[in-house]
Amino acid sequence: MVPTDRTSTASQGASVHGDEQSPSRPGRLSILRSLWFRSRREARDDAEAGRSINMPTQTVLPPLQQVLRRLAMALLVLIFTTLIVYVDRDGYNDNVDGAVDFLDAAYYATVTLSTTGYGDITPAGDAARLTNILVITPLRVLFLIILVGTTLEVLTERTRQQVRIHRWRHRTRDHVVVIGYGTKGRHAVQTLRAQGVARDRIVIVDAQAENAEAAGDDGLVAVLGDATRSETLLKAEVQRAAQVIVAPQRDEAATLITLTARQLNRRATIVAAVREDENVPLLRQSGADTVVTSSSSAGRLLGMSLVSPPVARTLDDLMTIGSGLDLIERPVLAQEVGRPPRESEELVLAVVRDKDVLDFTDPRLEELRAGDRVVTVARATPGAGDDE
Repeated sequence: MVPTDRTSTASQGASVHGDEQSPSRPGRLSILRSLWFRSRREARDDAEAGRSINMPTQTVLPPLQQVLRRLAMALLVLIFTTLIVYVDRDGYNDNVDGAVDFLDAAYYATVTLSTTGYGDITPAGDAARLTNILVITPLRVLFLIILVGTTLEVLTERTRQQVRIHRWRHRTRDHVVVIGYGTKGRHAVQTLRAQGVARDRIVIVDAQAENAEAAGDDGLVAVLGDATRSETLLKAEVQRAAQVIVAPQRDEAATLITLTARQLNRRATIVAAVREDENVPLLRQSGADTVVTSSSSAGRLLGMSLVSPPVARTLDDLMTIGSGLDLIERPVLAQEVGRPPRESEELVLAVVRDKDVLDFTDPRLEELRAGDRVVTVARATPGAGDDE
């Protein structure tokens, strides 16, 4: 890919970033407050977010294991109740024989927890009655909760989902928004992950449900909706994002998305992909800092593959993180300051100095300076391109 930089917009975004104040971070009590009280607007926003925001898929137990776990918990409650009754058996009265043994205690615990209550065994002593009030009754409620756990699980799962979305919306900032989770978007995310960007700092926006579900399966937050609409990008918190990658299928969609994203966020770095070179100026005017033309780049690689297949394979190797050789941008090391780039242990291709990119043939690169960043070719680290 051959990126086209828009220096004026980048500098403008940097100046705006210095002027704008980031939104204040909400207090930790906001999540608890949302569980207790929500205004009508907050309820409407959360309901809409719940329909369009897909949180990462979490691992759950299979249904049979969930049933067995509930049965085990119910059995533990029953055994615990039986032991409590048996320890205080002198405070209970059996209408049949007057004595309460262990079997009678288990029988009483069973009919009491199930709220059947035949009345043949009753607490007669004050201690037994107090134990029933303070211990047996809460255990009865817990027992019933376990038995109706399926229904409660649906309710609690819905609450957990709302809490996750609410927490995510209030904590997400300085993240990366990737618009389009097709081939370009997925490879962009793979590169970000290989470069050390955490999953929780990446948000996907896609109009197709299957792509949003695929992003959730990959451990990413996904927003389902049309990215050309402001409300969709606001759900992805694009107004607080640090970088935006625009990778839809059509160039006209990329232009509208870039324009909308720039209006919502004046400081973010926006990188957009288009198919045709003629649309590059339009993307720049819309607010993209960098424009990548996929068709022309693919054409150059096709031509190079025909003329010199080894060179094409080397280029593909350099563009694939964690495979053979990697292109890396890093700060200059202390031992490299004052020395020419060719004396570095890694092959230096370019140096970023004062926002200018100087290739290794530039006469100004007599020596490396403190504050420089170097673009080098290094041996790929094993597992660098693998997800955790």
